[in-house]
Amino acid sequence: MKNTLMLAIIIAGVLTAVHRFLPADTQYKVDAQIHNVAQAQNLVPAAVANSEPRKYALVIPDNRASAQPTNTSVVANAYIQHLQDVQVMGEGEVVKVLADDDQGSKHQRFILRVPEGFTVLVAHNIDHAPRVANIAQGDKVLFYGEYVWNEKGGVVHWTHSDPRGRHVSGWLKHNGITYQ
Repeated sequence: MKNTLMLAIIIAGVLTAVHRFLPADTQYKVDAQIHNVAQAQNLVPAAVANSEPRKYALVIPDNRASAQPTNTSVVANAYIQHLQDVQVMGEGEVVKVLADDDQGSKHQRFILRVPEGFTVLVAHNIDHAPRVANIAQGDKVLFYGEYVWNEKGGVVHWTHSDPRGRHVSGWLKHNGITYQ
């Protein structure tokens, strides 16, 4: 049993690594096929399959039989599960605008508080996308990018188009303007 489980974990890891290097349009097609197969085999509850793209049913195991599903954003799910390198979409309020990170590729940085109450750092690559103009504390920002967990709430990056076309394109929306 342990060997079978370990083999399944290794195969899943290899498939995940291969998936990341596929062109973005191929990634979308593969994701859609996986979702369709999971739905056809009733592996995805109807509430999840029919919900908005950035919502899902989450049951937080607490060793009680009465745990109830809740609507929680994908970024909250990623934070709760300590996920790495997953695409997330969400929104938040700017709580702090930080200085740009000039080490390597230049990144505009700011911290968002998401509706669930925790914060995420947004690292927006301004070598590949325009700087978000006039961003200030209290502003609302919608985002789509890659999430990397850390103890402070995590980082959302890849909020821009991939010039090589190998990564899913992300974006930021602020004051009605999309930056990617």
